[in-house]
Amino acid sequence: MACVKLGSKSDAFQRQGQAWFCTTGLPSDLVVEVGEMSFHLHKFPLLSRSAVMERMITEASEEGEEKCSVVLPDIPSGAKTFELIARFCYGMKLELSASNVVHLRCAAEHLEMTEEHGEGNLIMKTDNFLNQVVLRSWKDSLKALQTCDDLISYADEFNITKRCIESLAIKASTDPNLFGWPIMEHGGPLQSPGGSLLWNGISTGARPKNLSSDWWYEDVTVLSFALYKRLISLMESRGVKPEIIAGSLSFYARRYLPGLNRRRGITESSSNLSVIGPAALPSEVDQKSLVEDIDRLLPMQKSLVSTKFLFGLLRTGVILQVSPSCVSNLERRIGIQLDEATLEDLLMPNLCHSTETLYNVDCVQRILEHFLVMDKATDGASPCSEDNGELIGSPLLTPITMVAKLIDGYLAEVAPDINLKLPKFQALAAAVPDFARPLDDGLYRAIDIYLKSHPWLGESDKDQLCRLMDCQKLSLEACTHAAQNERLPLRVVVQVLFFEQLQLRTSIAGCFLVSENLEGSRQLRSGFGGPAEGGWDTAVKENQVLKIGMDSMRMRVSELEKECSVMRREIEKLGQAKSSSSWTKKFGFKIKSQMCSAEEKSVSQNNGTLTGRIEKLKERHGKREENLSLDG
Repeated sequence: MACVKLGSKSDAFQRQGQAWFCTTGLPSDLVVEVGEMSFHLHKFPLLSRSAVMERMITEASEEGEEKCSVVLPDIPSGAKTFELIARFCYGMKLELSASNVVHLRCAAEHLEMTEEHGEGNLIMKTDNFLNQVVLRSWKDSLKALQTCDDLISYADEFNITKRCIESLAIKASTDPNLFGWPIMEHGGPLQSPGGSLLWNGISTGARPKNLSSDWWYEDVTVLSFALYKRLISLMESRGVKPEIIAGSLSFYARRYLPGLNRRRGITESSSNLSVIGPAALPSEVDQKSLVEDIDRLLPMQKSLVSTKFLFGLLRTGVILQVSPSCVSNLERRIGIQLDEATLEDLLMPNLCHSTETLYNVDCVQRILEHFLVMDKATDGASPCSEDNGELIGSPLLTPITMVAKLIDGYLAEVAPDINLKLPKFQALAAAVPDFARPLDDGLYRAIDIYLKSHPWLGESDKDQLCRLMDCQKLSLEACTHAAQNERLPLRVVVQVLFFEQLQLRTSIAGCFLVSENLEGSRQLRSGFGGPAEGGWDTAVKENQVLKIGMDSMRMRVSELEKECSVMRREIEKLGQAKSSSSWTKKFGFKIKSQMCSAEEKSVSQNNGTLTGRIEKLKERHGKREENLSLDG
């Protein structure tokens, strides 16, 4: 930390109890009362430096007493700072530093220690030290700003707080790798002019590591939130990226809000604690204000901070009973990026005394509604586009499909709660659009758990609950389970059995489709290559082509049979002439028969090849059914 020494005289001050004495050999003629401390000094050194002390000494001397007494009740920083000022007035050694320069500057202003009362007075010296030393250094600027908390009204009046904040904002918003100044201030090794590291003044040839944009996050957590908020606001006005601002706010919140670290993993929590370090926790009132202020400062954009952090902020805010507008804003922030949440995030305990449910289902439903509004506004409600009547793209990759899967998992977790009413369960399940669920297996699982945990439901309630799922969107494994599920209404079981048989018929029919040209089918498969290659849709298209090839093969076989029949009839007609007949029977019929046999043999070989293809398709379909069952 930079410091400068003023004066060179030896220390002539001694403390005795609650009094300071100047041992210069001359008797004291002035007593200055500062709080509980008394300073026994001399008039001339003080009145020659301070206009305020000159006026007060003049007024006290008019009473005729040789030893006058004055009282300074409002001097900034009290007796400790006045001791340093008294030493300066006597020309003794005074060390200016980032820790005391703000106190001395404010006290000097209060005492009017200007250049009119002595050349090189304290106001000028502290100003020069601030501008030339403190404000040029990150650490010294931070330390000076930290001391402004003790006398914020004076520091604001004399523009010290603003100058320190501007210095920090400029340094934090500038790329540190352009200048290299933060490296030397963060306790790292010195750098040579060429940029290489120095060891005992000798260049090692090694290059320092580049600093990331978050290098200042931990440093500014030493500031009170009032000063930190002013720093962040100034940086935001200077055009600092929103993700950098949000990252700093997240770091600051995790240090002073213990509730944010309770539900984090062991590895993550321990690593962050080692980085953030211990800190004095604020009171619950201050924590409540902190949550509300962080909500106001956070930009309303997606993915600036993690969803886990936002859920932690919401849980902490509900516990601290923050304002309803703050809770609504946090729910909206989470809704914007709900597709990035996990099931553990959604399982928020219900802290409201008016309801008896274990988890806060109402909050999750409001968050889901915010997401649906955002998804609709951004045209994200349609999972895929349509081209010639066929769906293009995979809905499994859309955010709304991920949210649907998340909500189905949440419904399965909250379903065992016996206090969860049927309308609330239905409302949350029905809020997810139908197209967002490619399969209803997750919803069926949640409904089954709810029926098992609420056996007293009537048949009408069960039927109404089961209407939430579409039996046509159940996998074969789910259909098999549902067909044997005694908790389901009879109507649902019948529907499940019908669609299960329909799926099985469709699957079996697809396996018996064959192709005329195996090589052509391979080329077709290569044309269907891509992410969906080997999928069920590709297999269905292949089977359709194989069916067309099989029909063509049957037509060719029929034509060959007709041709052979015509040739036989012609040979029989020619048999009336013996010579011609014998020659024909000997040569012609034999040739024709050989040709027909060759054609039949070719057809037989092709049919054998196609039969093998059918067997391979059956085997592929069996494996595909097994994989689908496992995935379901």
